[in-house]
Amino acid sequence: MNNVSIQHINKQYGEVIALKDITIEIKPGELFGLIGPDGAGKTTLFRILTTLILADSGTATVCGLDVVQGMKEIRKRVGYMPGRFSMYQDLTVEENLNFFATVFNTTVEENYDLIKDIYVQIEPFKKRRAGKLSGGMKQKLALCCALIHKPDILFLDEPTTGVDPVSRVEFWDMLDKLKAQGITIMVSTPYMDEASRCDWIALMKDGQCLTINTPDQIRKSFDKKLYAVRSENMYQLLQGLRQYPGTYSCYTFGDSNHLALKKGWEDISKVKDYLKEKGYTDVTIEPIEATIEDCFMNLGKEDQ
Repeated sequence: MNNVSIQHINKQYGEVIALKDITIEIKPGELFGLIGPDGAGKTTLFRILTTLILADSGTATVCGLDVVQGMKEIRKRVGYMPGRFSMYQDLTVEENLNFFATVFNTTVEENYDLIKDIYVQIEPFKKRRAGKLSGGMKQKLALCCALIHKPDILFLDEPTTGVDPVSRVEFWDMLDKLKAQGITIMVSTPYMDEASRCDWIALMKDGQCLTINTPDQIRKSFDKKLYAVRSENMYQLLQGLRQYPGTYSCYTFGDSNHLALKKGWEDISKVKDYLKEKGYTDVTIEPIEATIEDCFMNLGKEDQ
């Protein structure tokens, strides 16, 4: 039974609450995402699930095994790719892969089919030291090493942080292929745009789960009128929109300000009149669908 069950997990470091009453269920074969900024508690949760640290309270099982009682067996059955590059920098690509295979009492040849699609991309550099690889290549090597013993569940802690956009897309394509092979994957990321690549996601902030659902359902749950508002002076426009009495929230997203209106204030013509009175003449306003990031900001505001 290759799934993950987390029940009321809490973890505190001194005065800092790292995790607060986390409950998550991950079904076999799912690609589950923990989405949230630095300090949300993602890495702490991963370390508990991979038996590296203990929770203060609550229980968790991985592959049907308790993370405390079944520690040794869990370590044999999971693959873990931590946030920091953890390969041996002075060993070559080939040497790192052989080392990790040996640790798990297997060989590269035995499970080569599992890593083939990934390894062929770094094979031309197999004699290069790991520390000399590019960010994208380091990422692929770390994934190969986490997979070499054919784990039931793969834990990937912010695998695309600091990686170029093209490599990020390639990495998620690789995860789709691994999922198709029946591997359960739990991945964390601070990039909200990657949430749509997951089957289910948990939006996390300050050690708490704001919501757990499919990306589509989370987007559909956004219950306010949302508009993209642009002008030449975007910062001044942001301040002006935040002072409008009908504004529920307003945040800058790329080249526009996303304006969410309060209930009863949905008449956009009043917003236009307000901005005109304030001297804005170059404003464009268009209705938009909420993104995961919009939903995260909205849930975070409700949580305050």
